[in-house]
Amino acid sequence: MISRYEITEQQLASELRTVVSRLIRKLRVKSESASLLSLTERSTLALLDQHKTLLPSEMAAMEKITTQSMSQIVNHLAELGYINRKTSGIDKRKCMISLSKKGYQVLLQVRSERDEWLTKALKETCSPKELRALERAIVPLTRLVDYE
Repeated sequence: MISRYEITEQQLASELRTVVSRLIRKLRVKSESASLLSLTERSTLALLDQHKTLLPSEMAAMEKITTQSMSQIVNHLAELGYINRKTSGIDKRKCMISLSKKGYQVLLQVRSERDEWLTKALKETCSPKELRALERAIVPLTRLVDYE
């Protein structure tokens, strides 16, 4: 029997989804630098930071968008000076994309603004016991993110 303070796994899933979604939306608006780029553009910069160089088709597959949509994103990021394009040494028809120094700086700025807001929010809203509970939750939350 479930006590009145326990919730079912389905209720937990629903509440976790809701609170994580709300936190993500909140973090998106807490970076002035991020507001200049779409979510997919920011995600593309993060992919390039993680993988160093990618083909537009690889980025499209990772972002689960069409190659045409990724082409528009790549063009916009190139106009802003956030990426570098280099013809592949193996196949001259292909163009390798990497993060430019300017793009990397923007990515760091966005992360810094978000981390700054979240650090302040954690300090002002959580007790030391709650902070420890959040720290312990990182490992299972990471497993959720990695689950296919």
